[in-house]
Amino acid sequence: MMNEQFKRHRRLRSSAAMRSLVRENELKMDDFIYPLFIMEGEDIKNEVPSMPGVYQISLDHLKEEAEELRSLGIRAVMLFGVPNEKDEQGTGAFSESGIVQQATRLIKKEVPELLVVADTCLCEYTSHGHCGVIHNHDVANDESLQLLAKTAVSQAEAGADIIAPSNMMDGFVAVIRQALDEAGHKNIPIMSYAVKYASAFYGPFRDAADSTPQFGDRKTYQMDPANRREALREAESDVEEGADFLIVKPAMSFLDIVRDVRNNFDTPVVAYNVSGEYSMVKAAALNGWIDEKELVLEKLTAMKRAGADLIISYFAKDVAKWL
Repeated sequence: MMNEQFKRHRRLRSSAAMRSLVRENELKMDDFIYPLFIMEGEDIKNEVPSMPGVYQISLDHLKEEAEELRSLGIRAVMLFGVPNEKDEQGTGAFSESGIVQQATRLIKKEVPELLVVADTCLCEYTSHGHCGVIHNHDVANDESLQLLAKTAVSQAEAGADIIAPSNMMDGFVAVIRQALDEAGHKNIPIMSYAVKYASAFYGPFRDAADSTPQFGDRKTYQMDPANRREALREAESDVEEGADFLIVKPAMSFLDIVRDVRNNFDTPVVAYNVSGEYSMVKAAALNGWIDEKELVLEKLTAMKRAGADLIISYFAKDVAKWL
């Protein structure tokens, strides 16, 4: 009889039932936040050319969209606005009649159980496409914070359940937390884009949100993709300033950062499965080069395995149907 000197790891892979029994990480619909692009105007449902299956929609299509998401088991949406008019200050971001504010009120009226996460930034609303006030071709950090705080308060007063500031200005969590508290919104959590890299994976999103910078880039405020330790400094600052969730963006090429944040902080971690990650998979699937379902589920499970509690993903509808 053979004297075995090795271990039988395959015993726990012998059948689908066995593999399911010992599976360490699993996707569920409660994990997902679905981004929505809300456009000013009427009867608009424009498919984003670089993002098959993703649409810019007007308010008159939003109730139907929200009801579909609810029926699929998706519990939360992240709202991005696409306004008709822009200016230097991005005033549409904090207007009471801003497109995100209108969309928030509509969702909370028609499908109130759907959580609304409001993206809190100025870039979709500024004529220059940057995330704040511009002086000498650079974003003025502290001056921009005041407008971001006004935006957060406006979104909370419209009914947003979570404020998600994405601008990467220094001190944005502290200033927004103080503004929300002073306005009577102490119970509204902040989902901070704590670790946001200056990534090439954002290209299709800029088509969807019409937020491409009109000059330069965002490398003075978004992080250098080569840096790892810096991510922990950014996340630590946001936790100290009052962040309730920490987003790592993008997710797929920064899974090491997701794990670092998970290992160092007890705050819920959110992985943003961004537009470029979505578009690459969709393009390959449309060409018949990959098994889309298996690849997407593997990729999203990797985000959970890396330590993400939640995933912001354009694949959420597909996943709902697959699961």
